[in-house]
Amino acid sequence: MIYNEDFETLPREVMETLQLKRLKQVVQRVYHTVGFYRRSFDNAGVQPDDITSLDDLKKFPFTTKQDLRDNYPFGLFAVPMSSVVRLHASSGTTGRATVVGYTRRDIDTWSELMARCLVAAGVTKNDILHNAYGYGLFTGGLGVHYGAETLGASVIPISGGNTKRQIMILQDFGPTAICCTPSYALNLAEQGRAMGVDMKALKLRVGIFGAEPWSEKMRAEIEDALGLAALNIYGLSEIMGPGVAMECIEDRQGMHIFEDHFLVEVIDPATGEVLPPGEPGELVFTTLTKEAFPLIRYRTRDISRLLPEPCRCGRTHIRMDRITGRSDDMLIIRGVNVFPSQIEAVLMGVEGLGPHYQIIVDREENLDTLEVQVEVSEKLFASGDEVKVLQGTERRIVKDIKDYLGISAKVKLVEPKSLQRFEGKASRVQDRRRI
Repeated sequence: MIYNEDFETLPREVMETLQLKRLKQVVQRVYHTVGFYRRSFDNAGVQPDDITSLDDLKKFPFTTKQDLRDNYPFGLFAVPMSSVVRLHASSGTTGRATVVGYTRRDIDTWSELMARCLVAAGVTKNDILHNAYGYGLFTGGLGVHYGAETLGASVIPISGGNTKRQIMILQDFGPTAICCTPSYALNLAEQGRAMGVDMKALKLRVGIFGAEPWSEKMRAEIEDALGLAALNIYGLSEIMGPGVAMECIEDRQGMHIFEDHFLVEVIDPATGEVLPPGEPGELVFTTLTKEAFPLIRYRTRDISRLLPEPCRCGRTHIRMDRITGRSDDMLIIRGVNVFPSQIEAVLMGVEGLGPHYQIIVDREENLDTLEVQVEVSEKLFASGDEVKVLQGTERRIVKDIKDYLGISAKVKLVEPKSLQRFEGKASRVQDRRRI
């Protein structure tokens, strides 16, 4: 089932014609309404009329998160505040918050894009959706909420936190779909089991999980714990919120990017060179239809690759692979580049470990150190020859990290439920070198 067949199944050449038309319009508009873009284009020696093909976009300068912070709060808005009906913002934990605005039409567009995502997951107006993304300035909760209401589904706006109450609602209200971060899905499953609840007996049929990178191993863990189909969604506040790309239930091999609204590139994060489909690199997005807060060549710092092969679901939009990490959370440890998701992949391949882990980077005598703390399962922790088994597991993880990532690490196995739980995005890394 497809929500908007007219646009989601456009032939490639028709799609590219539409993208070029919209690209020309948005570049002209930001040049004449946003001082930052006029200066940026002028400094780069390019003008809106230089766009005669989609390939010309690469001549234009990038927009970065720092540019958003430098123009805080409303310096990049392309419409007067009287036309802005919604404001969202990032938490600002790594610097000044980034603020995004929406016109009435932007909200309508966002709502349709999220409705497309839900339909791609097999959700219909007959479903009840448990929405455990955070409401408020975070875009997740309200983005999903409006999309579900546009589709006609019933929404439980539970937001994040209060996990025991969430489990009660899951039992009593009988939702058939759930949206939250993948780490919180595992937290719900764990808390439910601790309360004596058979989480597989819930009516949940499908889960839509995003807002943080997660692996195929973690997908399998969630599906086994909750007895549902776990699908990946992608979005970021600066571009729209959730609803930029979505996995379909028919294939689950990459997320369809809604190319009638977003133009995507993949670049080498070091050089800025545009890479061909299939090559991993940093995702760069240009918004084609946003009115209040259009962005040209926004560097997301998310690492992925484009998958141009056609999908059996019938959607013609190019797909992106799951996010494997971020170019700006890449850890350089003794000269070796390491992504937290790579360590997660190693841990998920070892039997007897829980899904919760912490990475601690420090410096001792001018040398970087890497410690990985990971919970063991109840079964492994309670095994008869506990010490010997745990020591063997630690040695296995140390060897696997060395073999796969080329770096030595200290591994510490800890008791079940001893590491911090996260109701929003999981914070996996403590880099103490900056302190």
